[in-house]
Amino acid sequence: MPFAKRSCYDWKLRTQSLPLGKRTLVMGILNTTPDSFSDGGAFATHARAIEHALAMLEDGADIVDIGGESTRPGKRQPLSTQEEIDRVLPVLEGVLRHRPESILSIDTYKSATAAAALHAGAQIVNDVSGFSWDEAMARVCAAAGCGVVLMHLRGRPGQWEELPEPLVSLVKQELQQRLEQAQQAGIGRERIVLDPGIGFGKAFDRNYFLLAGLEEFSRLGQPLLAGVSRKAFLGRTLAPLNHGVDAPVERRGTASLAAVTAAILAGAHLVRVHDVRPAREAAAIADAVLVAAAAYA
Repeated sequence: MPFAKRSCYDWKLRTQSLPLGKRTLVMGILNTTPDSFSDGGAFATHARAIEHALAMLEDGADIVDIGGESTRPGKRQPLSTQEEIDRVLPVLEGVLRHRPESILSIDTYKSATAAAALHAGAQIVNDVSGFSWDEAMARVCAAAGCGVVLMHLRGRPGQWEELPEPLVSLVKQELQQRLEQAQQAGIGRERIVLDPGIGFGKAFDRNYFLLAGLEEFSRLGQPLLAGVSRKAFLGRTLAPLNHGVDAPVERRGTASLAAVTAAILAGAHLVRVHDVRPAREAAAIADAVLVAAAAYA
């Protein structure tokens, strides 16, 4: 049975590095937003957000990704930079007070938010726009020497339904462009992880082509992150089992684990998830399969 052959990398972060490839790393999602699609603002207070981050670390998260603005589909007023900083910075600082060794990522497309988070101790910037929404972001990351995640995204959330559907080849081409632009800004390849943006601006069934085609993205020569947890395309696939209605977010847990496992077997080095402990367990099995497959070959 063919599985992806996952290359090994040493991901350079702001003050340390992470080995990628031998074991799948799990990035826990922490939304401090009141309008998150996945948890409905369950962690919108600083105290609850810090508590949840610490719980994810205890469950085995290698990284906690802290975000303060929802990028779910639909048109809405963008959050101001100061509002975003006010949401995420106390949480980031609180987590590091309890667990100074924690590796934290800031999920933002705003350079000022990224700069504040990096100054407070974040190691990674996870930019859903791939540096395309704020021209200063690449300079901020280059100056900080942090790790970065560049995600593929076309247009803004409110425009997704109007844009032509991207194919795997086009997503790969545009990720290549993002990679080259980051390098031109002074960010070394050893600091860059790529994310094909599964579930962001793609039609429901098209996401399975991206998931199955992850090995094609590995040809770009960078480690890959897959974010499939609780995504709407999973709920759509489960509709026949749910009286013809898309499965709601709270009933996508098992499907998320299946998608996480598929992503790892297809070549993902990191998975971004809401439920850390089940994902760590699924990743352990998928990693064992990859080791056996390599030995069998």
